[in-house]
Amino acid sequence: MKALYEQSQTDVNEAKSEGRSDLIPTIKFRHCCLLRNQRCIAAYLYYRLLCIRALRWEYGSVLPTSIRFHMCAEELEWFNQYKKSLATYMRSLGGGEGLDITQDMKPPKSLYIEVRILNIYHGLR
Repeated sequence: MKALYEQSQTDVNEAKSEGRSDLIPTIKFRHCCLLRNQRCIAAYLYYRLLCIRALRWEYGSVLPTSIRFHMCAEELEWFNQYKKSLATYMRSLGGGEGLDITQDMKPPKSLYIEVRILNIYHGLR
């Protein structure tokens, strides 16, 4: 992308200084290529962040070394920030007691659950 940008800048300067209008289609084409590449890179980075976020839910707050090895420093920093944000959110749930929402990620197999109630009003009748 840097090479495309530099070539376009050279052609833009040449088109302005020497009045070469024949370079305009080339400049426009390079500009479209740069925009396309930018969109592709943004989509790839977003996909990487989604994968890193999924790793937090799959492996917990500590990643295995084999996975950390394939991540750059910025990705590790993003993972740590996401981990802290998720921990702060979980501490705020459950009336101040906290609730670990990363546990029991799979729904129960049974449609019915057993509920036990502690009757605290037994002497009020």
